[in-house]
Amino acid sequence: MNTLPVWEDIETVLLDMDGTLLDLHFDNHFWLKHVPSCYAEKHGLTQDEADKHLMERYTEARGSLNWYCVDFWTRELALDIEKLKHDISEKISIRPEVIDFLSWLNKNNKRVVLVTNAHPASLNLKMDKTNLHVHFDKIINSHDIGKAKEHEGFWEELQAYESYDKRNTMLIDDNLEVLACAKQYGIEYCYGIEQPDSKGATIISENFVALKSFKEILP
Repeated sequence: MNTLPVWEDIETVLLDMDGTLLDLHFDNHFWLKHVPSCYAEKHGLTQDEADKHLMERYTEARGSLNWYCVDFWTRELALDIEKLKHDISEKISIRPEVIDFLSWLNKNNKRVVLVTNAHPASLNLKMDKTNLHVHFDKIINSHDIGKAKEHEGFWEELQAYESYDKRNTMLIDDNLEVLACAKQYGIEYCYGIEQPDSKGATIISENFVALKSFKEILP
């Protein structure tokens, strides 16, 4: 697969947040370590009991908009999810070369749009911690649209919020289901991320170039 896009043709760059611009380690640590620990303490469970119960709940919700919803998990787990995120917010970090990449896009007059499944509470916290919002022409949250990015019809419905020519658009996202959905809609340039969690496994795809570095696609 050819890595380098034809930048002369690209007008709009749609970017994911977690695992693409930000290290997914924060989210993985939060949901797999921090929440289970707090849940066990709150409900008088052993750590193994809490882990087992939460893994079942996560599996049920995964792929739906609820999976990304702070309000949903606050109700379901009887935990203040927004506060718990603030408690470990020092773990939020920007992935390597992101600032340079965003600055290059800004300088070269590309329209830069953040399109995220993250709940507004998570989005606001992360923008406050990283200040990345200064680089975006627009920020769009899938909760406003009413369906997650990996759901059929999302990329078409996005047109009502951000009009874009799919032939002249790039999408970078660490979620292969999201990329497949976008590619099916016709977005011309779709890229993945090789290691969304700096302490996690690499992603291998036969259908999409997974970037080790944003420098790979700059001229």
